[in-house]
Amino acid sequence: MELQQKLDKVKDYLKDKKVVVAFSGGADSTLLAKLAFESAPEAVAVTVDGGVLPKNFKDKARKIAGEIGIPHVVLSENFLKDELFRSNPPQRCYICKNKMYTILEQYTKDKGFDAIADGTNISDLLEDRPGMMVNYEKNISTPLVYAGLTAEEVRETLKHLNLDYSQSTTCYATRIPTGTELTTKKINRIEYAETLIQNITGLEMVRVRDDHGEARIEISDVDKLLNSSILNHINSELNAVGFKKVLLDVTAYGDSDKELVIYKPCQDEADKIMFETELPYQIDIQETCHQLENLGEVKCSTKMGVAMVDLDESNITIFGKGKIVARRVKDKVTAQELMTRVLPLIRRVI
Repeated sequence: MELQQKLDKVKDYLKDKKVVVAFSGGADSTLLAKLAFESAPEAVAVTVDGGVLPKNFKDKARKIAGEIGIPHVVLSENFLKDELFRSNPPQRCYICKNKMYTILEQYTKDKGFDAIADGTNISDLLEDRPGMMVNYEKNISTPLVYAGLTAEEVRETLKHLNLDYSQSTTCYATRIPTGTELTTKKINRIEYAETLIQNITGLEMVRVRDDHGEARIEISDVDKLLNSSILNHINSELNAVGFKKVLLDVTAYGDSDKELVIYKPCQDEADKIMFETELPYQIDIQETCHQLENLGEVKCSTKMGVAMVDLDESNITIFGKGKIVARRVKDKVTAQELMTRVLPLIRRVI
């Protein structure tokens, strides 16, 4: 499907809905807000501030919403007051998103909107994002997934529309290892460190990981820091706010696009071409089989951890450990189209 067809599909999906857009100001929610503003009978961009995001992200979100023309609302709550969230368990992203969307649900109900839509794209389903389960449990609309838009296509569209967006919208809690308590002090020193490095380099894509008091710097252009006086200054500043050691990760940080499918030579000639995708999480086969029934007859074995469904003239096999294999596929484009139909129906193990 061509990019314009996908964008039209999103617009068509939104055209009869009064929609609340979960809005961070990042690439995905910016495109969704733009399309909702153009297509929905009524749309509002709502930003939830849980107290663990960069302090300037609200201002950026407000500015971007203003450029689009869509009304913008900020709803605030201190998530660090929640003992479960503060304990920072492995499923913290699920807990955080559940809190955010509970707030959005109440707003949607109070204001008489029909639905909540978030900017999840089809590429996001290839990543380890436990928070996606909240979308399914709360019936959150994901129009970009519905249309099969990839992360690359989202950025391409924003560039074509000359729309600005924030490149840094992930919360500071993701910089701290799970199982380590989240505190205001830790959040503040991470924010200080990232802001310092952003000001020195002029780059937005900066991460400072707090690994039990050690700061690991990830940046989109490491050359910006390869100067002894700059490094000494950063080390001194970060030591002063409580970091015991400062490390520079020389692997450039930034957007990395994973292909929906990759080609795998198939020994069985009858199966012709084979493509596969490896997901970084385990799959709940029983629940996935239930979802796949929307596509057709499903062969399912929870004991073996396998689900199979025939689509058109192709076969899709899903394994509990995370692999999805497409057989009897004509070409890569067909395999990608099949994957966009299957991925939204995958249910992961949390």
